[in-house]
Amino acid sequence: MTKQELIKHLAEQADVSNKQAESVLNALITAVQDTVRAGGQLTITDLGKFGSVERAAKLGRNPKTGEVVPIAAKRAAKFTPAKRLKEAAAG
Repeated sequence: MTKQELIKHLAEQADVSNKQAESVLNALITAVQDTVRAGGQLTITDLGKFGSVERAAKLGRNPKTGEVVPIAAKRAAKFTPAKRLKEAAAG
């Protein structure tokens, strides 16, 4: 499903215009991005948790040359699905 398809689906389900649905979706995306960027966690019941995780520095290997290369520490986005979402995916 694309973003435009999602907007259309939201508009139909909530009985609002496509512009209103798009505005709400964009606000949700911004809220998730701002929370993850700040290192916080946003939980949406029945969907899951959006957050970030710190990845430690480590050594990797260049598969072409076999050379050991350092990989810097970084913060990465993380999503943990809720139990109901997992159950929905399982059928």
